[in-house]
Amino acid sequence: MKINKLTLLSALLFVTLGLFAQDQKYAFKVLANKGGSEVKTGDAWQPIKTGTTINKNDELKVSENSYVGLVHVTGKPIELKQAGSYTVSDLEKKIGTGSSVINKYTDFILSSNSAEAKKNRLSATGAIHRGTDGTGAAPAIQIMLPENQHSGIYNSAAIISWEGSVVPGPYVVVLNNMFGEELARVETPESVLRLDLTDPKFVKENAVLVQVSSKADPSKKSAEKLIKKLSPADQDKIKVSLGEIMGEVAEQTALNKFILAGFYETNFLFIDAVAAYEEAIRLAPEVQEYKEAYDDFLIRHGMKR
Repeated sequence: MKINKLTLLSALLFVTLGLFAQDQKYAFKVLANKGGSEVKTGDAWQPIKTGTTINKNDELKVSENSYVGLVHVTGKPIELKQAGSYTVSDLEKKIGTGSSVINKYTDFILSSNSAEAKKNRLSATGAIHRGTDGTGAAPAIQIMLPENQHSGIYNSAAIISWEGSVVPGPYVVVLNNMFGEELARVETPESVLRLDLTDPKFVKENAVLVQVSSKADPSKKSAEKLIKKLSPADQDKIKVSLGEIMGEVAEQTALNKFILAGFYETNFLFIDAVAAYEEAIRLAPEVQEYKEAYDDFLIRHGMKR
């Protein structure tokens, strides 16, 4: 049977235009959400859910004590914390355009924290690798740092935290160089420590070994973990990639830190991701989704029981 070429081209054009028109409706993705905010599509209001899209003709209603973290189709992030009604067209005028590269990281964040991904992790919990103390037993204290093959750090500050519910404080944190020579010893009642690698004690070191123990019972300790500075060449590569999105996430907001955590994770910079998650939670402690995403991140990379 002969096919009329004009008819075929017309049909293809119709489908293409239809898909284009459908795509043009999409304006924002919901990356984080807290409270009872709603979105109006057509004549119907419905609850806003993380992972869904907001169309160009929609309207948002942010309720009291709520939070909505959105990322525009162009890659521009925006937080809505003030109660009230917002039209998508007004939001688009307010934010301008961003870097579409960000969408790669936001899509990664949403897929990593999807219900299906969480379900798969729960079914594989018993397979998570955990460091040992050399006897085959899991260490009494688990530092939330990655295994040594992912110990590289891009930034100059690291957040070292550990589970404090099993072994109570106070704690002793010992920081050694690669030759086992002690660089610093810190006593703290908290289960978190900020390490500044620009400190004169560490600035000349390419790597630092970290171990945490109970002050009351030094036998209760963690495995030794490595924090290693990236080589100059690797630093330059990350700097270039980060430069593609930094203009959009430079502002100190929880949403921007959340996106940066996704960037660092995709580049296997898990220590930098930890710091970004910690900052996101500090900036928006009321948003439970950031805490849940952080827990999921730690679990999927074997940093938390």
